[in-house]
Amino acid sequence: MTRTAHTTQPTPKRSFWSRLPVIHQLRQSVGLQRGMLIAGLVITGVFILVAIFAPIIAPYGFSQLSGPGGQFGSQNPPSAQHIWGTTVGGYDVFSRTIWGAQTALLVIIVAVILSIFAGVVLGLVSGYFGGWLDRVLVVICDAIYAFPSLLLAIIVAIVVSGGQSSLWGGILAAAISITVVFIPQYFRVIRAEAVRIKSEAYVESARVVGASNGRIMFRHVLRNSTRTLPLIFTLNSSEAILTLAGLGFLGFGIEPTAAAEWGYDLNKALSDVTSGIWWTSVFPGAAIVLVVLGITLVGESLNDLADPRLRGRRRAAAASGLVAETSVVAGGPLTAGPAGLDGLEGGESFDEHGIEVKP
Repeated sequence: MTRTAHTTQPTPKRSFWSRLPVIHQLRQSVGLQRGMLIAGLVITGVFILVAIFAPIIAPYGFSQLSGPGGQFGSQNPPSAQHIWGTTVGGYDVFSRTIWGAQTALLVIIVAVILSIFAGVVLGLVSGYFGGWLDRVLVVICDAIYAFPSLLLAIIVAIVVSGGQSSLWGGILAAAISITVVFIPQYFRVIRAEAVRIKSEAYVESARVVGASNGRIMFRHVLRNSTRTLPLIFTLNSSEAILTLAGLGFLGFGIEPTAAAEWGYDLNKALSDVTSGIWWTSVFPGAAIVLVVLGITLVGESLNDLADPRLRGRRRAAAASGLVAETSVVAGGPLTAGPAGLDGLEGGESFDEHGIEVKP
């Protein structure tokens, strides 16, 4: 009697690209989750490309008031020369909207990088060492977190730049304003993870073998406590755009001659709305809505995929089918029945209600 030997195939190693955060979640997603994630990635990708290639896409400068045909004019409707019309100040709406994407991207990058660096370092130190330092930092971050974010951003913007400034001065002022608001969020997440991880067995083992606190903090605790940072990054990016637009709308943003900013353009279009001049407000407002929607879709999809209870069931169903077909005896694979695996007792079968029927 010849028995066929079953060899176990080694599990193929995943490629570098499939292990990247967003790519990995995209492969996990199914159904509506995948649609939301793809839609968010497409909108966010278009926003980033427009911001990068703004000097090529925009036909005019963000503060340009004249062209080959002379002065642009004020509140001109959409035409061949100005496809989205002109503003009350005589600026081209299409060019200002395109350049505004670059300003928003720069503020997001500066603000999120600063807040991640400060929040992660403070949360790591506070959660790992504890004691009086932990209590002081928790009280300070809770006090900052209790303030309305836009009001706090206005106060910081006034302190940093007096409310308005040049391009990089305004970007830095807006970024610092947003950074102060976001630091408590990163601090809370990293501190909670550091408190949990520092009591793990591998951290205790590192202490036993004589590893320094710095090595344990950055080699073991930090590496295992940053898994949720991509999710917080996406959600904070959309909030950063809204905060920047709020500062500009209230008059505490970047000067129009220094950079294009969607919130400032909306503020100047308030009087146009009542006069039937719609193009000066629709396009900057639509840009804010679309970018925030795209980034929020990515963040919410990543949040759903990070929670095993909220993931789609299609992969779970496929996995259960594979388990049912797995061979557990030398005779080969078995077929699962409603009340168990038939074939273990020859001749038995089950009806549609799972009741055993004798032949």
